[in-house]
Amino acid sequence: MSHAVSRLREERLARSLKPFLARGSRTPRCSACRVPVSHCLCIWRPRIEAESGICLLMHDIEPLKPTNTGWLIADVVADTSAFGWSRTAVDARLLALLDDPRWQPCVVFPGEYAAPQRVVGEVRREMGRRPLFILLDATWTEARKMFRKSPYLDDLPVLGLQPEQLSRYRLRRSKRDDHLCTAEVAALCLELAGDRRAGEALDAYLDVFTDHYLAAKRGRPVDFDDEVHRRLQAFL
Repeated sequence: MSHAVSRLREERLARSLKPFLARGSRTPRCSACRVPVSHCLCIWRPRIEAESGICLLMHDIEPLKPTNTGWLIADVVADTSAFGWSRTAVDARLLALLDDPRWQPCVVFPGEYAAPQRVVGEVRREMGRRPLFILLDATWTEARKMFRKSPYLDDLPVLGLQPEQLSRYRLRRSKRDDHLCTAEVAALCLELAGDRRAGEALDAYLDVFTDHYLAAKRGRPVDFDDEVHRRLQAFL
């Protein structure tokens, strides 16, 4: 089923002058989950409702990477939007979303990089509005640049997360263990907003995605009865 990140990927591919070749690009992959067909993830996609929305602002090639976890967010959270980031232009659809009175947007980013008066540590719901978490989906270096050079975000509050757990994501590593992957950040945001079940489902889905991806890479079968699959089973 098509969602915001898959549509952004198709838009990005349409602009490409040459194929994007990720590692393992010769391996046949499922078009719906991006995992090698032999280890397809599709039947493990959670079905959970969430009051919150997620807005992914994605650096240039992020939608093309098979390891990108923004795709998992869009799988789980129906109200996920995805936009490509550019220093010189902004998508009019993104501006319209930020101005939509039905949403209560905030930028999710470490508070140390924002003016103190912008930083909040919790989600305080406004009457008649739904939380909208804006996530900068990029490498850490790229995300800092995006945060500095996106003036249309300057008037929004900044949710500075203080996660108690270190990152468990094993496909692409940050130089710092306390830098969470995009799906981990989204799961924490959902829990803060009261969408705890959706956050737990996304967390479990990330673990199963990682397990399938690494199993395919290493040529081993998936154990469908292990702890991570049993945890996700509750959300299917």
